[in-house]
Amino acid sequence: MKVIVTDEVAQEGLELLKQDPRVEMDVRLGLKKEELLNLIGGYDVIITRSGTTVDKDVLDAGKKLKMVARAGVGIDNVDVDYASSRGVIVVNAPFGNTNSAAEHAMALLLAFCRNITKANASLKSGEWKRAPFTGVELRGKTAGVIGLGKVGGRVATRLKAFECDVLACDPYIAVKRAHDLGVKLVSHDEIYKNCDIITVHTPLNDETRNMIGERELAMMKHGVILVNAARGGIINEAALLSALKSGKVSGAAVDVWSEEPPKTDILKELISQEKLVVTPHLGANTVEAQINVAVDVSKEILNYLDEMPLENAVNIPRFDMALMDQMRPFLNLMSVMCDLGIQLVDSNLSKVTFGYAGNIAHYDCTPLSVCGLSALLNRRVDQDVNMVNATLIAEQMGIAIEETKSTQTDAFSNLITLVIEGEGGKRKVISGTLFEGAPRIVRLRDYAMDFAPSEYMLLLNYEDRPGMIGRIGTIMGEHDINIASMNLGRREKKGEAMVILSLDSAVPPAVVEKLREAADATYVKALHMPTAKCDRGCGCGI
Repeated sequence: MKVIVTDEVAQEGLELLKQDPRVEMDVRLGLKKEELLNLIGGYDVIITRSGTTVDKDVLDAGKKLKMVARAGVGIDNVDVDYASSRGVIVVNAPFGNTNSAAEHAMALLLAFCRNITKANASLKSGEWKRAPFTGVELRGKTAGVIGLGKVGGRVATRLKAFECDVLACDPYIAVKRAHDLGVKLVSHDEIYKNCDIITVHTPLNDETRNMIGERELAMMKHGVILVNAARGGIINEAALLSALKSGKVSGAAVDVWSEEPPKTDILKELISQEKLVVTPHLGANTVEAQINVAVDVSKEILNYLDEMPLENAVNIPRFDMALMDQMRPFLNLMSVMCDLGIQLVDSNLSKVTFGYAGNIAHYDCTPLSVCGLSALLNRRVDQDVNMVNATLIAEQMGIAIEETKSTQTDAFSNLITLVIEGEGGKRKVISGTLFEGAPRIVRLRDYAMDFAPSEYMLLLNYEDRPGMIGRIGTIMGEHDINIASMNLGRREKKGEAMVILSLDSAVPPAVVEKLREAADATYVKALHMPTAKCDRGCGCGI
């Protein structure tokens, strides 16, 4: 695997990759875009921080790209949607710089409240002034934290330690999370109306861009203090400049900017304001954080090589890692079932339904469904389909995807059912379960079956009558094809029967035709099931 590193990344993390003989790594810092476009086509992985923009042009030029690894929390410099459509995995390091970012937000706030930067400059210039630098305490203030994730939660805890009353707003967290942190969950507007200090800790996306603008600033208390150590553009910078000039905002502490480095006249004027404490995007710039994020993304690259779970992929459905050992056999079962099912469909797909019954229905089964969908589509389309782009490709093909769940099941503690519908209402139904951790197929079409899938199989439908099994066995023997096992299903005596043969080798097309004639078969299909011979059937990186 060839890896290119385009931004400064801690050597402690890169050492993990250098020690692996499968990885060939090039460090190319300070590349201009045209240079990157000319180089990227030869690499499987690109490691970046915030200095490299991985946009459509870069992704199109990266014909071999399998992964974009962002050594940091934010991914706003990566076109994740387009990467997903190309089947490129995007990973980041959401927890490596969590503590550093939280501490920097507090450092900025304290520096403003106690006039640290002004007093430092005054004393260094030879002055001895104290009165102009009288500060304010955090104790007793009402602080609002917007975004109560890993960083926001730590900031809230630290504000509590300074004896602030803390309000928080985050529509994506549970009330229990706020309760555990000792903060009160409120609406955005309540934050704006009631807080003396407001600090933002959200990602930058369409929902949060310019989240705090003229309307929101007008709602705030006169003299409010704002902190942004999250992402530039969450607070509208032109509106902030006006609020600072009018005195509505008594001061602000900002580490991040909508343009980095700042070049516009508005940003330059904003940064020059006396009431603003500023730093050049240093939230993650600690020795510890840089090592942590480099190690985290390097581990993800090695996990990909080892076909191990990817914990921090932003565009792959993920299992709760605590459940991974229990869920891994179901991934294999799903992949085997889909590998079998798609070979029985002779028309275009119109709908696929993934059904989960029993204990498994208590859990999030989305990764199972996406893994199954990728296994199905890989047999039908030319491009590589994986867990990143499977859903997008299905949508483009007009295939409806449905998931059903029931905690009740009659005969099995866990049961997965795959229903594949094609043109003209044709349906293929397959149900499977695990027996001692190995896949078993227990239903095929309308037949109750019980067989362990193998790499080479043969399926026949014919009218049940004496001597048929003997005919089939004789033909197989004549062509030196050994039958490892056989499973027979039928609806009624002397009705239509279905036989599944597990074989030691593939059945040539000429033999398939000979079997069709000898059994007067209504349906015969030679199956090749490579997923049935390995422990990790899907190869999807989960």
